[in-house]
Amino acid sequence: MAVQQAIPKARAGIPGGFSGSAVRADFPIFENPTGTGKRLVYLDAAASSPKPRVVIDTMADAYAHHYANVHRGIYELSEDATARFEAARRKLAGFINAPSERECVFVRNATEAINLVAYSWGRTNVGEGDRVITTQLEHHANIVPWQQLCAEVGATLEYVAITDDGQLDRDDLAAKLEPRDGRPPRLLALAHVSNALGTINPVTELTRLAHDAGALVLVDAAQSAPHMPVDVQAFGCDFLALSGHKMLGPSGIGALWARRQLLEEMPPFLTGGSMIIRVTLEGAEWNEVPYKFEAGTPAIVEAIGLGAAIDYLTAIGMDRVREHEKYLFERAWAALSEIPGVRLLGPADPETHAGVISMLLDGVHPHDVATIFDHEGVAVRAGHHCAMPVMLRYDIPATTRASFYVYNDLDDVEALSSAVRAAQTVFGVGH
Repeated sequence: MAVQQAIPKARAGIPGGFSGSAVRADFPIFENPTGTGKRLVYLDAAASSPKPRVVIDTMADAYAHHYANVHRGIYELSEDATARFEAARRKLAGFINAPSERECVFVRNATEAINLVAYSWGRTNVGEGDRVITTQLEHHANIVPWQQLCAEVGATLEYVAITDDGQLDRDDLAAKLEPRDGRPPRLLALAHVSNALGTINPVTELTRLAHDAGALVLVDAAQSAPHMPVDVQAFGCDFLALSGHKMLGPSGIGALWARRQLLEEMPPFLTGGSMIIRVTLEGAEWNEVPYKFEAGTPAIVEAIGLGAAIDYLTAIGMDRVREHEKYLFERAWAALSEIPGVRLLGPADPETHAGVISMLLDGVHPHDVATIFDHEGVAVRAGHHCAMPVMLRYDIPATTRASFYVYNDLDDVEALSSAVRAAQTVFGVGH
């Protein structure tokens, strides 16, 4: 893999840095030019990431030579497939420093993981008059399940406000964590990293505050697990959700991590095959965790592909990934800040901002900006990013969002800046 050659090439100013342009050779998607003949500059990792060749090849090999249903067959091929599937679970547990792989439940994506908690834990533990707390920073996937839960059981959903620079209002959080009528909030559900603004929340500290107030904590790590170290034991949280497709893995696979005791106490989310030990005409006995939450034939090859993606990221090192993206963010933020007519959202401090930049160009709608960018070979996302409350907070319809990953480098930052100027030229604004 090119990643092995790229890692030793430390760049000045980045301890243990690596060459994103060299890593690009591992990704087949970059081999072909765009429709306009330009090099593809992919800056939409926050939506979904391209796949390195090793993930593609691993999945193809699994389908071609190692595929059978898992956990059921007593023949060699099934046992081989089961071993590969469970090896992926162990890799995932190690990647997030889970105490046990039995605490890692495979789901389709982070959205399903959050819904699993809302339906299973929520409908068992949240009742009339209770409170659930989330924030204005959240992706819809960490808002709508709680809205539905609270409406169904008669609980109240409260939102922590965000400041002008896109950070959580700590005074408002403290006020919402206070007990009401002697009852503490039941849950604080928050993102580690905002997909719309790139804000990095101090989840370890916020988890401690929530626990001190008597609330459990769910962390949406969909935007952080691909880009920085994620450690559930260091966080101290109770639940953590992530998606494979954002971290170089395939779509259709994600995970919920939860503390073993909570999983043992929670009822199943879906029922059917695999999640049972015994079924009679009178009832059923549930399987042990995590299988209690994995009804039916799972995403076998997708899990194996996720395991390959984890191997790839581990070979680079998540500390290196974070430092690389922080470097690109600093350079991009500085370059875009020098262009008249560009408004950048979110914290300016690279320590509290991930490799995501949301911007507005004076006089140009974000969708038009993205269209011009596409003509320049620069792929970005434009819209509300499934975070409409963030847009309402700033009274804007949408933003243009660029997001960096391991295959990006300074040439992509330059291409982004050039695309901004091209859009301004087309619409006769800015510079």
